[in-house]
Amino acid sequence: MNKFTKAIAAIMLIVAAIIVTGCNKPDEPNNGGNNNGQNDSIVNPNDNGGNNNGQNDSIVDHSGTLNGHDYVDLGLPSGTLWATCNVGAETPEGYGDYFAWGETEPKENYDWITYKYCNGDFDQLTKYCQDATYGYDGYTDDLYDLQPSDDAATVNWGEGWRMPSASEGDELLSQCELKRDTVNGVPGLRIVGTNGNTIFLPSGGAKGDFVGPAPESLQVGGHGYYWVNEKCYAFNNQMVGCYDHMANFISFPVVYSTGGRTTRMIGMSVRAVRSSE
Repeated sequence: MNKFTKAIAAIMLIVAAIIVTGCNKPDEPNNGGNNNGQNDSIVNPNDNGGNNNGQNDSIVDHSGTLNGHDYVDLGLPSGTLWATCNVGAETPEGYGDYFAWGETEPKENYDWITYKYCNGDFDQLTKYCQDATYGYDGYTDDLYDLQPSDDAATVNWGEGWRMPSASEGDELLSQCELKRDTVNGVPGLRIVGTNGNTIFLPSGGAKGDFVGPAPESLQVGGHGYYWVNEKCYAFNNQMVGCYDHMANFISFPVVYSTGGRTTRMIGMSVRAVRSSE
């Protein structure tokens, strides 16, 4: 595949792969005041009582705290504990910061020029690359999963926190009850664990150097896209549409899946996890 062909394919995959598959930032909604009947953002420390008719629809649960950040036990088989907020957010409905895959700081522009681990283009990678045709001067390594120094959750929240794996994302979406919901005017996904505890993932869209205006699904408040810590692996043992300049992510609501993959330079949300206590 020559560079022109790869460039065209990369442009198409930026949008196609995404569509198919809390600090108050300036572009976040105002989470205070009267919300006209929308769900309040409530952190409930293991108290599922109250006047809610036994439902847990307006509550984000809290099972413990690590390094100042709360997490929830959803009763998952692996014991994985999920954070109550996105990295960079102070409330469950806050979008938080956006990160390119393998980067640990937010930025203004998300493109190959500013991407940390390449030399200006998608086929000039300098880390996490096994195919020499995508490596700078033929560079290759044996790294598929993010190292702690490149994990946005670990770097920003400290030891014990990390980005989820693809299998942990699959477990979350397959083992829990999923409900589309709105919290303080922010649309997203309420996830109810096997033990009744819940978390809320806001639909923060994605940021990137798109060709023309970003599709509605990629805009803030459109769909939800969350990075996992793995570079693009073969999905269902197939390598179709899976290249070294891509990484996997969790997506909703069109497809509830971690099978999506797109270019690493895209800015997406991060929801941290920790292993069982």
